[in-house]
Amino acid sequence: MKHTLIQELHLSLTNDVPSISPKFFYDDIGSHLFDVITLLKEYYPTRTEQWIMDTFQGAITDAIGPCEVLLDLGAGNCVKASRLFNSIKPKQYRALDISKEYLEAAVADLQKQFPHIAMSAQAIDLSLPLVFPDISELRKIFFFPGSSIGNYDPEKADQFFANIAHECHGNGGLLIGVDLVKDLETLHLAYNDPLGVTSSFNLNILLNVNRILGSNFNLRDWEHCAFFNESQSRIEMHLRARANVEVNLPGSNARDHVIRFKAGDLIHTENSYKYTQDGFTEKLRRAGFENIHAWTDPKKHFLVCFANAKK
Repeated sequence: MKHTLIQELHLSLTNDVPSISPKFFYDDIGSHLFDVITLLKEYYPTRTEQWIMDTFQGAITDAIGPCEVLLDLGAGNCVKASRLFNSIKPKQYRALDISKEYLEAAVADLQKQFPHIAMSAQAIDLSLPLVFPDISELRKIFFFPGSSIGNYDPEKADQFFANIAHECHGNGGLLIGVDLVKDLETLHLAYNDPLGVTSSFNLNILLNVNRILGSNFNLRDWEHCAFFNESQSRIEMHLRARANVEVNLPGSNARDHVIRFKAGDLIHTENSYKYTQDGFTEKLRRAGFENIHAWTDPKKHFLVCFANAKK
């Protein structure tokens, strides 16, 4: 897996438009920093999503129905999924994320609290097809909270949903949180918090790249940059070079061994697409879901959906 990640980083950093996939945010430090982001006043998605989940708990539970396996996509600290345990009562819980050490620690702690649920932690790249042949006959509920689907370009989101619908084998569904289009000030503050936690989270991706590649990115050479691209309906996060910079990529092709950035050049680290409710539910239908239930907050800042996979 590491060799594949090295190749991916070499390719993305040496593209005409340099980029780093947002999955590389979530090393141990990045995972903890994101936990802090969710506590910030400016970062509305986490608390708004939880308000919806709490307020409509009964309706969500009824919509989901029986759950033999709860698959937590991008599980992180597993807290969001654990709040479902007493209501949907899964027999098995699988925590899936890219940061193995962080995930295993979270699952080990959770297992002590819920010893009757069979649990496992699996390091997985959610950008790759998801296949679970050992539980193909069981009713699976996929859980993808936090509007992480916003990190996927629309076409890849369609593929992701189609993959999940197929893996349900007509017996299960998807519970998902989605960020909605809203006023620009609210969006801006959510990704440019005054405390600078999101900036640290963004910059930390370079430290993770250094660990994986042996490169020599220096955090002092870069700054956080985030803005809303209205034509694409997405927040974009970038790292901007403060001055002319040279970065070594050991092990790459000779012509790519040194990457040169000019002051002001950008490395694209994340997109976060914002949807309308109608547009999002239509995406789910096209991907192979039906009986779509939707809940939102009074300000319509955030959406929670449960959709059954078509039989």
